[in-house]
Amino acid sequence: MDGAQGGKAYGLFKSQQEEKLNSVNEVFLSDPQYAEEEDLASKLEMFKKKYMEFHLNDKGEIDLMGLKRMLEKLGLAKTHLELKKMMSEVIGGTSKDTISYSDFLNMMLGKRNAILKLILMFEGMGEEREQKDVGPPCRKTFSDLP
Repeated sequence: MDGAQGGKAYGLFKSQQEEKLNSVNEVFLSDPQYAEEEDLASKLEMFKKKYMEFHLNDKGEIDLMGLKRMLEKLGLAKTHLELKKMMSEVIGGTSKDTISYSDFLNMMLGKRNAILKLILMFEGMGEEREQKDVGPPCRKTFSDLP
């Protein structure tokens, strides 16, 4: 496979992944369990984008390395043990070693505060704050000193 084809194949792969995630979103939208959830459609769209930021494996799931890289990107390097603990928190302690998109949505929409959920929510809040505070900080003068 030459370079040009690689990019095209990757693009196709990404759009197939997104299709798959969209169909999971549809299931959640029609789930009575989440009928009370405010702005569910826009939340699901936001969660899908967030999920796709992870390096997903060939099944379109977050594996340990994907989780590790994402957290490193956020400046939160974790040990192998911490990563495994975070994963089992999301997937409910089953022996799986990947987080599926359904697991991810259950975590983000669920009542339990998994560590990963808190990290992602906090990171999202940080992005909003950064955008409001544009421009360099005000220059301080001697008269500003206490």
